[in-house]
Amino acid sequence: MTDAARNLDIATASREAEAAYVAANPTSQRLMEEAAAVMPGGNTRTVLYYPPFPLTIVRGEGARVWDADGHEYCDFLGEFTAGLYGHSHPLIRAAIEAKLDDGLLMGAPGELEAKLAAELCRRFPSLDRVRLCNSGTEANMLALSAARAVSGREAIMVFEGAYHGAVFVFGPGGSPLNAPFPFVIGRYNDAEGAAKLIDEHAADLAAVIVEPMQGAGGCIPGEPDFLQTLRDATERHGIVLVFDEVMTSRTGGGGLQTELGIVPDMTTLGKYVGGGMPSGAFGGRAEIMDRFDPRRPDAFMHAGTFNNHVLTMAAGLTGLTEIYSTGAAAELDRRGQDLRRRLNAAASDRGLAVQVTGVGSLSTVHFQSGPIRCIEDLCSDPEARTLFQLDLLARGIYSPRRNMMNLSLPMSEADIDGLVAVFEEFLDDRGPLLAS
Repeated sequence: MTDAARNLDIATASREAEAAYVAANPTSQRLMEEAAAVMPGGNTRTVLYYPPFPLTIVRGEGARVWDADGHEYCDFLGEFTAGLYGHSHPLIRAAIEAKLDDGLLMGAPGELEAKLAAELCRRFPSLDRVRLCNSGTEANMLALSAARAVSGREAIMVFEGAYHGAVFVFGPGGSPLNAPFPFVIGRYNDAEGAAKLIDEHAADLAAVIVEPMQGAGGCIPGEPDFLQTLRDATERHGIVLVFDEVMTSRTGGGGLQTELGIVPDMTTLGKYVGGGMPSGAFGGRAEIMDRFDPRRPDAFMHAGTFNNHVLTMAAGLTGLTEIYSTGAAAELDRRGQDLRRRLNAAASDRGLAVQVTGVGSLSTVHFQSGPIRCIEDLCSDPEARTLFQLDLLARGIYSPRRNMMNLSLPMSEADIDGLVAVFEEFLDDRGPLLAS
């Protein structure tokens, strides 16, 4: 990169990077414009859109993906944590192919869902019983609805910056599509404030739901004292505590609840637990979950055509029992922690206001200094986030506009070293812009 390019202001540098991106990806641009004729904005999943247009990915193998214009990338997006196993893991692929030979859509209980449920209950301390569904959004909707039904209370406590699925969005501005529940909104990692809110609203609160690490909010870890305060306050008032571990369940193989030693009343899961197939799960204490027992006269109705879809059951069970052991999870977490250490050291050595937060193998880059404990602390320049993503894409690193980076099992040490090298190159090339 020339000295002239280094000395541009960050907005100009971002525009130049965007122009280069457009020139390099004409097929992706054309495909999005064609898709816009039948889908709003050419899109059916908002998080995948970024201006001027997202890449169209046409193939993946291991830890790599290829776009419609033939560019190859190391995949650090990792399907927003769901891509734990990489692309087409041979054991998962074999399990899916074997079930394909036996037929689909049986309309009956199968032989695998109870085995998958047993493995989930073995891994997560909070799960006496579990029900399977098709997404993290669905898992959270069902868990919160169950809490309201068993408690006879209406309100749900959430936290600023939380994302619990498509109808539970609590970032800046919220969402007009949120479920019409009465919400009490607290500040993340504010233990004293949360306890006060719970005490004030206890008579109306059915549940408190929290991510042990806010994922979409910027990979902000929940502080142990904060999470323990939620456990203590909800127990005191008979309120259901729900841990949304849709993302963090992969940490340690048993979620952050295992690492922290804090057991919620209910847990919601999704992302990787279906081995790359559409999946979700919710579960918890037997006295709550047994209300879903259809043998009971007062049973809650929970249907879903694909809750026990044979391909998801086969892929999920194979992933959890044959690939992602607790030892494999611990090793992936170690690699993620080491990656954060190296990236933070690179920024610190250059005296730049850049930091990387996260837990285990999940991380987000922030262009700012100072502690990040809640969404109100976030102040990264949007132009810096855009420039970082576009520079990474230009150097063969696939990552989202939110600057989240997730490791997958097939990644090699060379892949991780490559990311560190690209990160250091970005800091060296763009450092004067970031410093200004």
